[in-house]
Amino acid sequence: MQNVLRAIGVLFVTGLSFNVWANNEGSGCELQLEANDRMQFVQKQLMVDSTCETVSILLKHSGKLPVAAMGHNVVVALESDMQGIAADSFKAGVANRFVTPGDKRVIAASDVIGGGESTWVSFATGLLDPAQRYVFFCAAPGHWVMMKGELVMLP
Repeated sequence: MQNVLRAIGVLFVTGLSFNVWANNEGSGCELQLEANDRMQFVQKQLMVDSTCETVSILLKHSGKLPVAAMGHNVVVALESDMQGIAADSFKAGVANRFVTPGDKRVIAASDVIGGGESTWVSFATGLLDPAQRYVFFCAAPGHWVMMKGELVMLP
């Protein structure tokens, strides 16, 4: 009986911890996004509360490789602009965060970080049109193919 109660306790705590973590990552005005050395974002969707005036994304690189080997950033843009921004990333270079300076298609772009580092990027929700589709992606050359997700404005 004691083992059954212990197992139920572990499942309860594990489930509760998962729900708190999942909710913290996926909704609100401050969002968390995790990148790794396998060229992946853990989250495939970020949800923004429509009552937010500003959204901040905390990008955490959980890997161990340095910027030069596996640097990541997060860029927010219209879905229709993603490929064009990504195509310009090599030319823009790491010094410009893999984003062409002054590119009007870019809503927000974080610094490029390596393993064990984190960075914040913020933007006004007034820049988003609820009728449009938005994405977040890593603009490091070639990364966007695997490292992308949907940014959703909640009603």
